[in-house]
Amino acid sequence: MSKASDLSHHSISSRLDGFRNLEPHERLALVAEIAGLTDADQKAISGMDALPIELANGMIENVVGKFELPLGVAANFTVNGRDYLIPMAVEEPSVVAAASFMAKIVRDCGGFSTSSTTPIMRAQVQILDLKDPHGARMRLLEQADALMALANSRDKVLIGLGGGCKDIEVHVFDDTPIGPMVVLHLLVDVRDAMGANTVNTMAEMIAPEIEEITGGTVRLRILSNLADKRLVRARVALTPDALSTKTLDGAAVARGIAEACALAIVDPYRAATHNKGIMNGIDPVVLATGNDWRAVEAGAHAWAARSGRYTSLSRWEVASNGNLVGTIELPMAVGIVGGATKTHPAAQAALRLMGVTSAKELAEVTVAVGLAQNMAALRALSTEGIQKGHMALHARNIAIMAGAKGEAVEVVAKAMSAAGDVSVDRAKEFLSQAYLSGPHIAP
Repeated sequence: MSKASDLSHHSISSRLDGFRNLEPHERLALVAEIAGLTDADQKAISGMDALPIELANGMIENVVGKFELPLGVAANFTVNGRDYLIPMAVEEPSVVAAASFMAKIVRDCGGFSTSSTTPIMRAQVQILDLKDPHGARMRLLEQADALMALANSRDKVLIGLGGGCKDIEVHVFDDTPIGPMVVLHLLVDVRDAMGANTVNTMAEMIAPEIEEITGGTVRLRILSNLADKRLVRARVALTPDALSTKTLDGAAVARGIAEACALAIVDPYRAATHNKGIMNGIDPVVLATGNDWRAVEAGAHAWAARSGRYTSLSRWEVASNGNLVGTIELPMAVGIVGGATKTHPAAQAALRLMGVTSAKELAEVTVAVGLAQNMAALRALSTEGIQKGHMALHARNIAIMAGAKGEAVEVVAKAMSAAGDVSVDRAKEFLSQAYLSGPHIAP
C-alpha cells in the first residue's frame, strides 16, 4: 500500500451496526467497500476457489485437495487509535462474536494500547565433542563480529532494510545425556518476515566456521520458536460503568474478572484453559493471514512456563480508581512477507482487509484480539457462566446436525436456547414443529 492508501484505510470505522443480521454476501460487500478490496480480494476471502489446486499442490506435499474453515470478520476494534476489521478463520462458535463484543466495550474506553520490541528471532547451533566447552565459548565470543559478518553476508536485502544478525550468545550445558554441550544463538532482526528461513540459512552458513573455531562437531542448526526477544504487549483500561450488566454492578464484574484471573496465575490446570482462550483470539488471525499458528502457539506456551511453572499469559487488576486494567505480553513471530502470506491469495486479501503494513502492526493487533477474547471468557465466567452464551451460538451447529437448513437453522437454534435444552433430539423435535408450522422454513 502507498502511504496515501494507508492513511485512507485507517480512516475507516470498525463499528459495523447490524453486521450480524446480514447475509454472508452482504457482509462481504460491506467490509469490501469499507476496506477498499478488489473483486479478486473479495473472491479470495469468500473462499470461491481461493486456493487453486495447482497452487495448493506447490505449497505442501502429497496434495489431494483443500480444507476450509469459516472466515469471519471481528468488528469494533480500535488499536492505538486506529480502527481495524479483523479476519478470523476458526471453527468454534462464539469466538468472533465474543471478540467483537468485547472490542465494542473497549472502544468506548479508548480502545487497546499496544507496544512491541524489535523483531528478533533466534537461531541455535548445537556444538558437541568438546573437551573444553567453556574455553570454546570464549573463543566463539572472541570471533563474534566475524561470525555475525559471515551470517549477514548473503542477505543484502534484509541488511538494507535495517535487519540482520545483531548479536551472538553462547550457552554452555555442562551436564546433558550425551555429555557437555555448547549452543550458540544468533539473534537476528528479521524485519517484516516471520524469519524461520532467514535464521535457519544463517545458522547453516556459519556452521563450518564454528567447527573450525571450537574443534567440535556441529549438529542441530535451527530456529527457536521461543521468540523471547520478539515480545508484543497489549493493554486495556475499563471503567466500572462500561462493565455493568442488567443484573450486576460494573465494580462487581471487574472484581470477578480479577478473581478469575488470579486462579490462572497460581494454578496451571486453570492456566492451560485460560491461555487456550487467549489463543482462541490469536490463532484465527494468525491462520487467516497465512502465518504459522503452531509456531505462535509453541512460543506462547513456552513463555507462559518460563519461570518453571506454567501460568497465565495475561493479568487483570482493579486499579485504585476502580478501573479494570488488563495486560498481556507474549512472543509473536508473524510476518507479512514470505511463506503462505505471499502465496495464498486469501491470506494476502486478509492482510489487505486489516490494512496492516508491517509485521509489527499485525502482531500488535493480533495480541489485542487475544486480550479481547480473554476478557470475554473471564467476563462470562464471572457473570452468567461460560455455557449460556456459548451454547446459544453452538445451538446453530446442533440444529444443522439435526437436519435444519436455511431459515430453519436460526428458528430451531433460538427455540433450543429459549428452552435451555441444546441437543440433537430436541432440535429434531423443534424442526418437526417448524416444518408443520410453515413451509417457508421447511428443512
